[in-house]
Amino acid sequence: MPPPTAGPAGTDPHLERLRRWSWLLDQAFRIPGTNVRFGWDVIVGLVPGIGDLSSPAFGMLLLVQAYRMGVPKLVQVRMLINAVIDALLGIVPGVGNVADIFWKANTWNMALLERHARPGVPHTRFDAWFVWGIGLTLLAAAALPVVLAVWMAAVLYAWLV
Repeated sequence: MPPPTAGPAGTDPHLERLRRWSWLLDQAFRIPGTNVRFGWDVIVGLVPGIGDLSSPAFGMLLLVQAYRMGVPKLVQVRMLINAVIDALLGIVPGVGNVADIFWKANTWNMALLERHARPGVPHTRFDAWFVWGIGLTLLAAAALPVVLAVWMAAVLYAWLV
């Protein structure tokens, strides 16, 4: 698969550059005999310490461009969630490199940016469900230890009394 080509005349040169970098980081290579693609993010991720910074750094560039272009806030939050999940997966040695093959936050965020590059394009229902779903999942994960602590205290109290 060749790198993405230039869009229609008058396309923002920043978007062209970001599109090219997104392709290089997430899709530049193909595993022979499969349709599985990966990019330089996986290769650079093998360098301890600094290797896992390439994707989050590029994710921040995409977020800055989204802000400049007036992409809806909900879509920006979705892009941020994609980038944070990518960064968290990258922290785990070994697993992060394999996850980078399948979790293509840069490609997804680039698609979101391009879809909303025109002013007035609203977020989709899926964007809202995604952001709310992640938010509720995080809320449940934060509440779970509190619920377990209260339950254990009640059990201990009942056992002692």
